[in-house]
Amino acid sequence: MYLSYLATYPIKSCYRTETERAEVEPWGLAGDRRWIVVDEQSKLITQRDCPPMGRIRPRYTESGLVLEAAGMNPLDVPFPTGGLADIRHFHRWIAATFAGDVVAQWISRVIERPARLFYLDDPTRRPVEPDFAKPDDRVSFADGFPLLLTNEGSLRAVNDWLVEDGDEPIAMTRFRPNVVVAGAPAWAEDDWIGRRIAIGDVTFRAPKPCDRCVLTTIDPETGEKGRQPLRVLGKHRRFPEGLLFGINLIPDVRGEIAIGDEITIL
Repeated sequence: MYLSYLATYPIKSCYRTETERAEVEPWGLAGDRRWIVVDEQSKLITQRDCPPMGRIRPRYTESGLVLEAAGMNPLDVPFPTGGLADIRHFHRWIAATFAGDVVAQWISRVIERPARLFYLDDPTRRPVEPDFAKPDDRVSFADGFPLLLTNEGSLRAVNDWLVEDGDEPIAMTRFRPNVVVAGAPAWAEDDWIGRRIAIGDVTFRAPKPCDRCVLTTIDPETGEKGRQPLRVLGKHRRFPEGLLFGINLIPDVRGEIAIGDEITIL
């Protein structure tokens, strides 16, 4: 088995950034989901209820980000240095730094609703779900865990089910993984829960599977929303934990991983 794909999501719920290698930090891949878009009440906005967020394509720079979107001029966004404010990430309030009014106006125009961008300057503020983690485990603005792993073999199984139902196959990007494993049978990852996984020289814990939400029904390239893959997961992958595809990971150590790295189940 080996690592076949790597991606980060600089701004939570916006377009991905694919890469050949990535630095692993205690709270996830370097730069992953360190920025967040919120509404006028400082509450998280995601593609679940705002599909146009997928139009925003961030790129990393040494000083912050560049934001791009069709029909818009690119916008440089330096790391903000102002004061902290509390923003609401699902049910938790977290201190973050406002990126400024110019950025807010640009994002608001793209997603066609009032919005502001914040940066998590200190990624140690948010603990991982305590039922599945150590007391000092931390996560950035990801839903709950530092990384998400998916399996090419499992996607092939899902696409076989979709074709059987008369639907079109989907790309792995629907599931927004950070890391993808190749060379494993379908659903092999179900047996990795509770174990450690080595990607190259970096080890991770696999505390729980990932239950999937409506975001997977939005095509990341077009923004169009449909019924799949949740409908087919509901038929074939329904468990007490939810509709499962992929597993969550927590890093044990810092390090670097790269496409082609061997993956070993410890």
